[in-house]
Amino acid sequence: MGWETEGGPGSVLDQFRSGLATPQFNGVVRVRSASLVGQAVSAARTDLAGLPWWWWVGPDSPEDTAAALERRGGRELAVLPVMVRPLGHPDGPDDTLAPAESADACAGLRVETVQDGERLEELVRTYRTSMGIASGLEAEMVRIESQRADNADIIRLAAVLDGRVVGSTVVITAHGVAGIFLVHVAEALRRRGIGAALTAAALRVGQERGMHCAALVASPAGEPLYRRFGFTTMAEYHLFAFPT
Repeated sequence: MGWETEGGPGSVLDQFRSGLATPQFNGVVRVRSASLVGQAVSAARTDLAGLPWWWWVGPDSPEDTAAALERRGGRELAVLPVMVRPLGHPDGPDDTLAPAESADACAGLRVETVQDGERLEELVRTYRTSMGIASGLEAEMVRIESQRADNADIIRLAAVLDGRVVGSTVVITAHGVAGIFLVHVAEALRRRGIGAALTAAALRVGQERGMHCAALVASPAGEPLYRRFGFTTMAEYHLFAFPT
């Protein structure tokens, strides 16, 4: 997605830039020092010019970052919990499924791994629609997904019902952590256990790849589900936007 791209603002901040005209895929995740926030805001505005973007203030941000962003015109959009749970050994007892969740899954639902082709297009379409991203960006999103440099660490999972993709999640395994991203379910099929099935499958992937824990950033809608799976809140992201 463009981490540490050549020509970026260097050591002032850490950013990502997909080039897609949607703020979910362009932004800043850390400034190295709160005293550099003014310089970093200017650098971000220059490097991300012409694109919508967000600034993520997380647990590794300097303590006064949020206040400094507000002084420079930043507006807080949301506070999102960072949730973590340990993973057992893959040869040990299977504790990934919460019994209360497994009984609710749609009859005939299966979760399968997606590599490329039409299934990848369907998976991208599912999370694009759920995230409210314009359909005109879909082809470029598919291209970016298929050409990511870290694809060896990525497992894409699709919930399939009656032959079509109705839910998605992406697991990235690195540094002993299974990062769970893009958990989305088609709006008409929510609250039917599909999100639970995807979460359980993602946790199994983490176990099978020998990860020590799973981590995710939860939406308000997803947080109760993840708590039932044993996730606890370890930190928060404060999400900021700047006027264009």
